Amino acid sequence: MVQRFRLVLACAGLASVSLGAAAPALAEIGSPWTAPSGTAVRLVAGERQGTDLTGGVQIRLAPGWKTYWRYPGDSGVPPRFNWSGSQNVAAVEVLWPAPVRFDDGGSFSIGYKKDVTLPFRVTPREAGKPVDLKLNLDFAVCEKICQPASATLDLTVPAEGAGSAPPALADAFATVPTPRPLGAAGTTAIETAVLDVPGAGSQQVIRVAARVEDPARADLFVEGPNEDWALPLPERRTGPDGRTVFTLPVDGIPKGADISATPLRFTLIDGGRAVEVATPLTAH
Repeated sequence: MVQRFRLVLACAGLASVSLGAAAPALAEIGSPWTAPSGTAVRLVAGERQGTDLTGGVQIRLAPGWKTYWRYPGDSGVPPRFNWSGSQNVAAVEVLWPAPVRFDDGGSFSIGYKKDVTLPFRVTPREAGKPVDLKLNLDFAVCEKICQPASATLDLTVPAEGAGSAPPALADAFATVPTPRPLGAAGTTAIETAVLDVPGAGSQQVIRVAARVEDPARADLFVEGPNEDWALPLPERRTGPDGRTVFTLPVDGIPKGADISATPLRFTLIDGGRAVEVATPLTAH
């Protein structure tokens, strides 16, 4: 579904740069930016969490530009991470700060309209030893027209991690949606996720009832189990009982898939709060 892109400097005007950065014993450890202005990328190290190390991919955007979330919505290209050249790395888990919906000019996409740090956790193969991170990153940035971009980044993270997380990385971890069960208590929660099954010839609809503090700013994004799924962006309204209700038609599912038996991932944005719920739908 998503193709990998490489940036050609003469066509796109953005640089694909291979960087190497040593990891001195400093409070903040990071690679240089890929470019001194415009769109740029670097790696930063964070604190150690148990045996895991943390860090972030920082993407700097020029004013008026945007980039995409893990699921881009109606159009766009999500970032692609290739850590295969890394040393002493068993796994890297990339986390995703709460995104926003934006108009791509006739279609709506999901992503970030300001500088963003994508945090990650690294599980070393050998705990207590440094890790050498090597990242090949493919992504897209958009002003009026989207452009493919790429960067190759290197960073050595000591076994003890950085002395402290950079403020942008700490903020990014704080804005990653909190996993919650369906029907959880709290100010921001998804109460029900229902599959409306109408009569023959009518389209099925997903209906999600949410409890939010700021209905005017609330948003919801729904994902299937893999990239073959491309569910539409929901519409928001206020139900008769005052709850916020999101609806979306059942569309963009792979041929032969059974949505009634497939767990979906729901990300609810409520102003500065965000929660994530993984659940199958309840038939109605």
